[in-house]
Order: sequence, then C-alpha cells, then structure tokens
Amino acid sequence: MELWKLRLSMVATLAVIFGLSTLVFSLVLTWAGTFNLLTIGILVVTFNIVQWLIAPYLVGAIYKVREMKQGENPRLQQMVADLSRKSGINTPKLMLAQIPMPNAFAYGSPISGSRVAVTQGLLSNLNEGEVEAVLGHELGHLKHRDVQVMMVVSFLPALCYYIGYSLLLSGMFGGRQSRDNNGGGALIGIAFMAFSWVLNLFTLHVSRLREYYADRHSVSVVDNGANKLSTGLAKIVHASARTRKSMPRQQQESQSFNGFKSLFIANPETAQADSEALNYFESNRKLVDDILAKKITFGDRLIEALSTHPNIVKRLRALQELSGNPYA
Repeated sequence: MELWKLRLSMVATLAVIFGLSTLVFSLVLTWAGTFNLLTIGILVVTFNIVQWLIAPYLVGAIYKVREMKQGENPRLQQMVADLSRKSGINTPKLMLAQIPMPNAFAYGSPISGSRVAVTQGLLSNLNEGEVEAVLGHELGHLKHRDVQVMMVVSFLPALCYYIGYSLLLSGMFGGRQSRDNNGGGALIGIAFMAFSWVLNLFTLHVSRLREYYADRHSVSVVDNGANKLSTGLAKIVHASARTRKSMPRQQQESQSFNGFKSLFIANPETAQADSEALNYFESNRKLVDDILAKKITFGDRLIEALSTHPNIVKRLRALQELSGNPYA
C-alpha cells in the first residue's frame, strides 16, 4: 500500500469514527438529556485513563516481563539504541518477556515510560537481522504514538456500549413508571450497543493500518528491512502455531492473549490460520510472485475484518512491494 493511500485511508477511517459518534451522541443527548449520559462518559473516560496508566504493569505480570540489565545481551541493547536514534525517538527500556511464544511488543504510559519487549521465543527462532526488523517495527509504534492513538479511538466504541447498556437496563428494570416513560429506552439501548460494534469494526481497521505504518517504518530504518521483516513474520507465524499446538489446553487458556493481542507484532490467536496460509510458500520456496498470486478468500477477508492485524499474506505482499525485489 502506497504511503499516501495508507495515510488517506487512516484519516478517512478516523473521520468516519468521530463523525458517526458525534452524530449519534447528539441525537441521544437530545432524546435523553445530558446528566446521566455525561456521568457515564466521565466514568468511561476515567476508566480508560486508569487502564492506560496501569496497563504496563498488568502486561508485565501476565507475560512475565522483566527489564534487561545493563550488559545483558549488549548486541540487542545496542541494536535498540541505534534504531531509536534512526527513528528520532528516545531509547525505550528493553524488556524480556519470559514466554516461549515468539513475538515482540511496544507499550508504556507516562508512569512507566516507553518500553519495547521481546520474548524468549523470538530470540530463539529469529536470526539477528530479523530481530532487528521486528524491533524497527515496534519502535515505529512508539514513534507514531500508536498506544495513545488506539486508546483514544477505542474509547468511542466503549462509550457507546456503556451508554447503550445503561439505557437497556433503565428500560428493562427501571420500574413500571420508568418503563412507561421510557418505552423505547431498551430498544435504543440495544441499537446503541449494536452501533458500538460497528464502531469497533472501524477501530480494528485503524489498528490494521497502524501495523502497515509500523512495517513501513521498519523498512525505513533497517537495511533490507522489507525482506528481513518478511522472513521474521513468517517464522513468528509458524513458530507460534507450533508452540500453541504443543501446549496443553489448560496452559493455552492460562496464557490467553485476547486482552493484549493488539500489542504484538503478529496476532498469536490467528497463528494457525496464518501458518496454513503460508504453507504453500514455506514448502515450495517460490519467489514473491507466487506469494502475490495467492488468492485471498472471502473467509480470509472476514477473519481479517475482525482482527487487530492485517492478513499475513497481504502484509507480506505490502512488504515485498516496498522492497522492489523478489523474495529470497
């Protein structure tokens, strides 16, 4: 995807989210008055801010993250420092997530500061050049302030949902007089909750665009970054599928990634499907033209529409377009 198209799509999607939200909020405020809805809005805003501030510590606890000490893996530390300088940002804290799943993620808050984490599985499965390209992607998220952007965008669907939920409960359990005075409240609440789901689809689209944007950043700061990131992503997908498949079911459930999967460079929940999509490429080692010729099915597009990350084949195609060279 060309840069101007990527930016235009991102701006257009954000305009739809904020435009539709403003319109619907205005209609509901006119119908229901402002006090209760504003109270809900304040509560949701407060909840999102608190969640943002403490999220790094939750992530650290869930994924067994610790800060790499000075002198530990100096090559990796230097790599992060060099890429940060090229990216024009302050060097974030380098963290190690002690889980076997190969992945990486950038996160942080005003309290914790910016952080970039790699997993033990990533360091075990990728070579140095591929790790560098993955880190370039994660630093792209920090440079573009994607954590903050997605927090703001995700706030609107959440607000719609809780307003709808409040109207639904008020209409159903507000007493007979309340039900008589607000006969349509429950229906409006259901409609509002459905609208939050529609907004969430646009939010997921923004998330996928930010992934493409971070991929482009990696290509801009890493030599031969497009091919390195392509091979890195392919290895992450296959290794993730193998790791999850080998885990006992109980352990898979205990290491659920649903809550924070948007942080990762690749979605671990779709690793099996992505791995199957890449089997043709993996087994035949064809050039990039064979990857580009692979047909994206309706099922692939539907799964992508409900995902925080782009379809892996589409993502590799975009990277190869940036490289201008056949896949090696």
